Amino acid sequence: MRQLKSDPVFLCGKDEEMGVLFPELYERCVIDHRLGGETKKKPRKYGGRLLVIIRPFKAVRPRPDVAEKVAALPYDVMSSQEAREMVRENPYSFLHVDKAEIDLEEGVNLYDERVYLKARENLQKMMSGGIFLQDQKPQLYLYRQDVGERKQTGIVACVSIDDYLSQKIKKHEHTRPEKEVDRTRHIKYCNAQTGPIFLTYPAQEKIDHLVSSWEHESQPVYDFTSGDGIRHRVWILNHQGLMQDIIQAFSRIESLYIADGHHRSASAVRIGLECRAENPDFTGDEEFNYFLAVIFPNHQLKILDYNRLVKDLNGLSPGDFLDKVREGFMVTEWTLPGPCHPQAPKHFGMYLEGKWYQLQARPGSYDQQDPVGRLDVSILQDNLLKPVLGIHDPRTDQRIDFVGGIRGLKELEKRVAADMTVAFSLYPTGIDDLMAIADAGTVMPPKSTWFEPKLRSGLFIHMLK
Repeated sequence: MRQLKSDPVFLCGKDEEMGVLFPELYERCVIDHRLGGETKKKPRKYGGRLLVIIRPFKAVRPRPDVAEKVAALPYDVMSSQEAREMVRENPYSFLHVDKAEIDLEEGVNLYDERVYLKARENLQKMMSGGIFLQDQKPQLYLYRQDVGERKQTGIVACVSIDDYLSQKIKKHEHTRPEKEVDRTRHIKYCNAQTGPIFLTYPAQEKIDHLVSSWEHESQPVYDFTSGDGIRHRVWILNHQGLMQDIIQAFSRIESLYIADGHHRSASAVRIGLECRAENPDFTGDEEFNYFLAVIFPNHQLKILDYNRLVKDLNGLSPGDFLDKVREGFMVTEWTLPGPCHPQAPKHFGMYLEGKWYQLQARPGSYDQQDPVGRLDVSILQDNLLKPVLGIHDPRTDQRIDFVGGIRGLKELEKRVAADMTVAFSLYPTGIDDLMAIADAGTVMPPKSTWFEPKLRSGLFIHMLK
């Protein structure tokens, strides 16, 4: 690893070494779908189809002795005030880069240019101060998280913006323009992708074996347990033959799926396209053609419930509201101890006036053949939130709020006692549903999935020059 020099200028640069170390990566086409660029190379195919590319890179990452202090939750799972509390007495936290408003006056507009300038300044200070170092050769990395008896190990690599544009990297959510612009500006000012995209793929026994063998045969460069009890380990995968085996194994995978990070991936693609416009002779080897990801097999992932709260009953009395609910659901009082935590799809919990109810969707109230319509979040929205409570657009309606399952159902009870009127607990969306919806080229309703554990930011940075 080498110490970094700060560079305030955003450059769209090349990496000549990649073509020497991994020539097979460049036997495919580079097509700019949005700008109308011409095909530069013939597409490399397997079984008659274009291949998914994963690419080693020279990660910028923290020194091992400060990695635990640097690692931070994603920028979008906390408020600015919560972030200020988290970094108190921790100058190493990556939140100083990913949520740089915490180092400006309270109440500053999150999209003020000073926020992006501060992010760049903080990143440069951490790099020039030796907190971050850069590996000298392109490598893959393994990132493992352990939560109790459950573990998930992802391959840290860069993936192609062309695979995103050609929908080989598949989406399941819409993005919001203001958030996409925000992350685009953050990448541009920092000249780096600072937060990895959380991707998944249909598990492959060969990849599982290759990853597991390296975990057992080598020592992690990072090994720490965060305050929430999650153990984080990182391995450098620098064995040339093993890297080639993993790259080749991924070339047989038809698609990758975005689990979390739709705005960051869309922003990375926007930056790549801007750089291509500025560099019409681009070859496809440049770093701006790729973005940072951690790629997990689908069988290791867990999606938690994503629950709903509504401020009022849309003018209905509690009795009239229950009568309306019964039109679309079978309703029974919950008599077991504790909150109603649904144990099967199409079952819901409802908390109203200090009492839990169990709801079950009535047969015929949804289309089992519709991959979106059969989701529990869709059934609740289409048969209760919209027709009964008047929540027509959950993205924009100020009367609805969402609570990730990591906070537990007691959080719903607390919120109803404080500022809400009714709460709904849901059965988690399945990873197979997510992939089926992405394959169908459609999107889920907002706030359909909550993945745990969350990837930590700051352990890997992908520089764009």
